[in-house]
Amino acid sequence: MASADHSYDYVIVGAGPAGCLLANRLSVDPGCRVLLLEAGGRDNYPWIHIPVGYLYCIGNPRTDWCFKTEAQPGLNGRSLGYPRGKVLGGCSSINGMIYMRGQASDYDRWAAEGNPGWAWNDVLPLFKASELHHAGNSELHGAEGEWRVEQQRYSWAILDAFREAAAQRGIDTVDDFNGGNNEGCGYFQVNQRSGVRWNASKAFLRPALKRPNLTVLTEVEVDRVVLDEGRAKALLARWQGVEQQFAARREIILCAGAIGSPSILQRSGIGPRPLLERLGIGVKHELPGVGGNLQDHLQLRLIYQVSNVRTLNQVANSMVGKLGMGLRYLYDRSGPLAMAPSQLGAFVRSAPEQATPNLQYHVQPLSLDRFGEPLHRFPAFTASVCNLRPASRGRVDIRSAKPTDAPLIDPNYLSDAADLQVAAQAIRLTRQIVQSPALAPFAPREYLPGAALHTEADLQRAAGEIGTTIFHPVGTCRMGNGALDVVDAQLRVHGVVGLRVADASIMPHIVSGNTCSPTVMIAEKAAQLILQGPAAASNGNGKAAIATP
Repeated sequence: MASADHSYDYVIVGAGPAGCLLANRLSVDPGCRVLLLEAGGRDNYPWIHIPVGYLYCIGNPRTDWCFKTEAQPGLNGRSLGYPRGKVLGGCSSINGMIYMRGQASDYDRWAAEGNPGWAWNDVLPLFKASELHHAGNSELHGAEGEWRVEQQRYSWAILDAFREAAAQRGIDTVDDFNGGNNEGCGYFQVNQRSGVRWNASKAFLRPALKRPNLTVLTEVEVDRVVLDEGRAKALLARWQGVEQQFAARREIILCAGAIGSPSILQRSGIGPRPLLERLGIGVKHELPGVGGNLQDHLQLRLIYQVSNVRTLNQVANSMVGKLGMGLRYLYDRSGPLAMAPSQLGAFVRSAPEQATPNLQYHVQPLSLDRFGEPLHRFPAFTASVCNLRPASRGRVDIRSAKPTDAPLIDPNYLSDAADLQVAAQAIRLTRQIVQSPALAPFAPREYLPGAALHTEADLQRAAGEIGTTIFHPVGTCRMGNGALDVVDAQLRVHGVVGLRVADASIMPHIVSGNTCSPTVMIAEKAAQLILQGPAAASNGNGKAAIATP
């Protein structure tokens, strides 16, 4: 159970990838008391750990906040489900398990815009420090960390054919997307261990629970940061039905993600004045950028019906197929149940003038109308393609001072004309790949968005019809030193002592790839910055526990 005095050296909010790593790193010092607060429950739901179980975790209130976006004009008025992890491990417990760092130029851009220490050569050692790579130590990979990275354990003929088709269109085949230049086509490496999901809770939190100075509380509803003369002194939260304060002698670190962290700041009176005054919260510290700069990867899910080849659609819609999948997984943790949602990937340029790849493909041997719904009964594959560096910007704002009220999420997809242009280019490029000779034996037929659509206006309208989130929100507590930036290069909230943010919300610009492992890296950097800072006195000893009501 928690210590009765509720006083700690560090209080961390959010047990996602960042929070789990920070709890591990900061509790190494036995004289330092660390508290980790998680709004969700324990990660003991079986479908979390079976890779294909993401289908049963996304949209499930046991593991997902089940947020919704505002109606999006750029998506023809549609509102999207917006999955966010609500469980130990956070989004690493429900995501696609893809291990991806992005491109070297992403981080060099962060550094060039006034964030020293965040260039590619600075962050590569941090990626390696947490990594437990299946191939061992190398110039690019580490094997002494906790974040397990493995090859996938199952393959499909239709995906092999897509990779060959991409090669026929001049897209090189690659084995590793994580060297700083991810251009090419190949199979993703995944955060799994022997066919089982390897989430941040397993990697970082569980090994630290034996430490008596670490306390972990689940099902804690964090309300706000308590400020005292410009310093973050405590967190006000509800746990076991009782409102309580958890005091921090050194620092409070928000790791609640691109949706949760700005929401906590705004409820604390830290944010844009018009919003805080309109909601009657009052301005404790004006920071106009809190909640702004929301960026996300919008995926266009192009679906192709095929013939003469097996896809997961046939297997999953057959009783014999389902039985075979189960037996195969029980036997050696392989087969379709061990699949990441997307197995094959590609990074390409939508046009020659792009300096680096600006499109990412997630190719799947399956098709469905939307996550949570049954697979189609006809054989098909999905070539999902997203714009890696969207120009559109949205925002996250609380609707009220109540932490139980879901925030307003407005990604503002396809609001910038440049994004509409890239979307049309992406559809055309996908069609070129699919028309390559390697896929001809399978007679691919475009199911979505529809082969009859060809004009620029048609394709841009189609992007609004089939576009959906790929679950990569970032940027809402932007790092930098400008008027709209929220944290500095040390991740300290501007103008507030003792308060940091360390999660995907600090990204000035979204990385060119999946965002989970970059978030792990951000937490590794935060731990380094905190531990290198001035020491503060600590006293008392807690008892390590995961406590639930």
